[in-house]
Amino acid sequence: MKVVAVSQRVDVYPERDERRDALDQRLCAWLVVAGYVPVPVPNGLGLDGLRLWLSAVRPAAIVLSGGNDIGEAIERDNTERQLLAYAQGNSLPVLGICRGMQMMGVWAGGALKPVQGHTHTRHELRGELAGEANSFHNYSLAACPAGFAVTATAEDGCIEAIRHESLAWEGWMWHPEREADFQPRDIQRLRALFGE
Repeated sequence: MKVVAVSQRVDVYPERDERRDALDQRLCAWLVVAGYVPVPVPNGLGLDGLRLWLSAVRPAAIVLSGGNDIGEAIERDNTERQLLAYAQGNSLPVLGICRGMQMMGVWAGGALKPVQGHTHTRHELRGELAGEANSFHNYSLAACPAGFAVTATAEDGCIEAIRHESLAWEGWMWHPEREADFQPRDIQRLRALFGE
């Protein structure tokens, strides 16, 4: 089974003076069902520490998870930027989920815009990827970033999925792990992305 590095959100507990890394257990369960071994990536290691971690873990792919708006937790932003640079330099596949897709877009020079009606709801996907998807986000890509193609939009035209034009990278604004039953469509697309 392939090891997949999974980024984590940062939760802040001021009463304990702690910043904690966290990951939805359902995301790890979804990756295991798809046939992968998820390994959470610690935030705050710094460039040298993350390089050591990556050389020890040697992931076959990377998942940028949801949670935190970009700019909310600088240590996470830095970790994910470094993970994208590592993936690019080592030709690793990447899936960006929700905030992870936003980070891919921002990393590629894109911008975000606030959106309404995309939190705790469902959307019909239009485009190359069709069907229904959950939605839990307050921001969307303002436009398709350079080097990417849009593979799905919502009814209001907001970008819901992107694919890199030359790398095995995709971004999905929905959370596959938050479905009551994991969707075969999502698992099959992940396996195809990760070279299965």
